[in-house]
Amino acid sequence: MPDVFISQKKKEEIKVATSTLKGHTHNPLASYCPNPEDARFVGQDKEEKIVLLLRRHPITNVGWILIAILMIFAPIVLTKFPLITFLPDRFQLVAMILWYLVIIAFVYEQFLDWYFNVFIITDERVIDVDFINLIYREVTDANIDRIQDVTVQMGGVIRALFNYGNVIIQTAAEIPLIEFESVPKPDEVAKVLRELRVEEELEKIEGRVR
Repeated sequence: MPDVFISQKKKEEIKVATSTLKGHTHNPLASYCPNPEDARFVGQDKEEKIVLLLRRHPITNVGWILIAILMIFAPIVLTKFPLITFLPDRFQLVAMILWYLVIIAFVYEQFLDWYFNVFIITDERVIDVDFINLIYREVTDANIDRIQDVTVQMGGVIRALFNYGNVIIQTAAEIPLIEFESVPKPDEVAKVLRELRVEEELEKIEGRVR
């Protein structure tokens, strides 16, 4: 049975734990952003505060970055083979330009996919923003008081070494599962969610629910 008579000091500790989170983040490219000062999202309530903004760990970008590097140096290697040398010089130049345009488009798309696919924790709800392309996005959210269980999944040497993993949030909302994929410091993320749940329960007990 939960302890209803929680001291004022304990409540203040919970608020501090979820409001400070080791200060503020000013780096727009950070993947673990506690209390981001300039971040806003569509549908944000006037008094709703972003506690934590997350992206996939930067190490997850290594795959497409290596592919982009290989694509950049591919023409240099291919010039050693008689693949396009039969084309006139002008056509070879056009082919080279088109190739590098493809590389730029690939890198741009992959970066946008990483940058705009974000996971947001506010003092009222959790939000999963899936950026599909420039004209389409999918947003899933659930109120903090609808969270039933929080599970952390970490497996493999790379994930353990760089401290990232999945945080699976089971809810009683219309969408039963919200998954924060490959986020940094998953244990801390889960801790923040648990503290917010406790604070939400205290608000209900005291009649402070907004």
